[in-house]
Amino acid sequence: MVVKAKCPICGGEVSLPDDVMAGEVVEHDCGIALEVVIENNIVKVKPLEGVGEDWGE
Repeated sequence: MVVKAKCPICGGEVSLPDDVMAGEVVEHDCGIALEVVIENNIVKVKPLEGVGEDWGE
């Protein structure tokens, strides 16, 4: 079974495995990294916070 969520950036569908866990990071087709959040047994995704550009410094 696949869990579906909605990308908060582009509105597209995000397919997640049914054993997905809160805190997992997935990359969506639009190029954004999303963090999985589970609230009241509802799976959602939000933009990953705290990740900035790493310019090799």
